[in-house]
Amino acid sequence: MAEPLPFVDGVLSADQVAETAASIASMQEPSGAIPWTVGEHVDVWNHVEAAMALLVGGQVEAAERAYAWVPTKQRRNGSWPMKIVGDVVDDPRGEVNMSAYLAVGIWHHWLVRHDVEFVRRFWPSVRSGLDWVVSQQLDFGGIRWTPTESFALLAGGSSIYQSLRAGVALADLLEDPQPEWELAGGRLRHAIREHRDLFADKSTFSMDWYYPVLGGAVRGPDALDLLAPRWDDFVVPGLGVRCVDTNPWVTGAETCELVMSLDAVGDRRRALDLFAQMQHLRGEAGGYWTGWVYDGEKPDVYWPVEHTTYTAAAVILAADALGETYGHGTPGSGIMRGTSFGPHFGELGLRCGCESADRGAGLA
Repeated sequence: MAEPLPFVDGVLSADQVAETAASIASMQEPSGAIPWTVGEHVDVWNHVEAAMALLVGGQVEAAERAYAWVPTKQRRNGSWPMKIVGDVVDDPRGEVNMSAYLAVGIWHHWLVRHDVEFVRRFWPSVRSGLDWVVSQQLDFGGIRWTPTESFALLAGGSSIYQSLRAGVALADLLEDPQPEWELAGGRLRHAIREHRDLFADKSTFSMDWYYPVLGGAVRGPDALDLLAPRWDDFVVPGLGVRCVDTNPWVTGAETCELVMSLDAVGDRRRALDLFAQMQHLRGEAGGYWTGWVYDGEKPDVYWPVEHTTYTAAAVILAADALGETYGHGTPGSGIMRGTSFGPHFGELGLRCGCESADRGAGLA
């Protein structure tokens, strides 16, 4: 029997979730790849997020075709190229965040489908991808963005922290321990919690604000303390979340990711309010506009003028998360809360040079 679809009472029905999942499937390429929108590029992170949304949105065959495509683009060193257009590599740089995220998708598939053979099929790709990502770790604990750049990104590193936890969960499931991932995860967690100033400065972007919470490295009262100071910089009442604090532009994906961040720390009332407010971006046939430009002197407009798969995917995953409290959620609804993972990695500061470097497993 198919898993019932998620819904959020009074905001998004199960039929609407199904319609949004179908809008993603309609943009899937024959190869199984899911581009940002028709004719645009594919990156593995957003592709995997779309596959997760397809799975909980009832498009199981499309989701599994999407996963089957992923290993076909993996390189011998375990990485994936940054951009693929029409199944041809457009930007060959390996990007750590993208190369780690398959672990989250496969663990999510396990939670929803409990198909261990599916997990075994993708385990070699997950393992080689995370091995390559860990090889890019810098002394302070952050992960180098690409092998040709010397800096680390906070939002990307926060997502990698979640990927490492998912990877360890998969390793435990398959009885193939990966202690080096736990070590790298402990160092990365310490960097995200204690050394955010050592990551590249992207503080104008809302992703850098909430991703330490969404990825799981910062939780509890610390997470609420992190979110509070910049709430008014990014949250536009009645519209959603700005992508960049300098521009009058709210975006659906960032809004839904903040929704899931708030849900993860138990602030479900504000999460529900934001989720309801962003529904003004819903378009025809269940697709979602990327964003909305608001300006008191000019007409407000959707921009870009396109429905994007990653926005629709974020909506579905947020609906699934909120569904546990306000409707219905699938067995994968806690993926961003991390409730199905093992304990957090103990903070480790091996070569960062700070006084907190000796803190360890006691914080797990």
